[in-house]
Amino acid sequence: MSDEVLYDQQVIEFLEDIWGDGFLSPGGAGEVRRVLKGVNVDGKLVIDIGCGSGACAILLAKEYHAKRVVGIDVEKPVCDAATNRVKAEGVSDKVQIQLVEPGPLPFTNDEVDVVFSKDAIIHIPDKETMALDAFRILKPGGQFAASDWLISHDNDPSPQMADYIKAEGLDFAMASPSRYANAMKRAGFVDIELVNRNSWYATEADKELQWLKGAKRSELQERHGKDFIDHQVEIWSKLVTVLKSGEHCPHHIRARKPF
Repeated sequence: MSDEVLYDQQVIEFLEDIWGDGFLSPGGAGEVRRVLKGVNVDGKLVIDIGCGSGACAILLAKEYHAKRVVGIDVEKPVCDAATNRVKAEGVSDKVQIQLVEPGPLPFTNDEVDVVFSKDAIIHIPDKETMALDAFRILKPGGQFAASDWLISHDNDPSPQMADYIKAEGLDFAMASPSRYANAMKRAGFVDIELVNRNSWYATEADKELQWLKGAKRSELQERHGKDFIDHQVEIWSKLVTVLKSGEHCPHHIRARKPF
């Protein structure tokens, strides 16, 4: 595991300011519900890949009545935040948070009913191996349901996209929708569905940028520091550009392992 922490306490608190307590990616509970459209979670064992600060895992347990949710992440600050949130919500009997090393998913073959992830697989460069591993741990008939940040093509990123990724300073590894679909198909999945959320998030990100630049900016600067917020405004400005061009195209991805 890298010693560099990408999501420290400051970043966690800032992202929660934008996206809601416990959420480190856009859309909050509403977007999680859209990802889970048609997915049976009730009474199931669910794995939350890249669980962040825990709101998605808690939602899966409380609203979707999962029998057990195991949230995994590779960074200690988010696992600590998630563990504290799970305790505060009184769902420690149903939700377990695990700090894991990058690599194969720490579950046995045919063990899991649902593999879920909310905008975290962008940090996994090898989508083909990820798809194979998700397929491996799912029971026959098990479902995959995720959202992820994608790029619209298989070529090198445009200068604008490269500039945005550099500004983020994160280990973003975007794949195209066609690469994702092929990875899922080759792994053995069926009923593969990809839903483009670019139009929605292009509008939302622009609202987020205006919020960052607006009346709340002085309060945000007090909480997080002027340099930090100035950098976030720079990031969001570049993000809006690549969303509006369509090159950055968040998707929902759903699939099923055959019986």
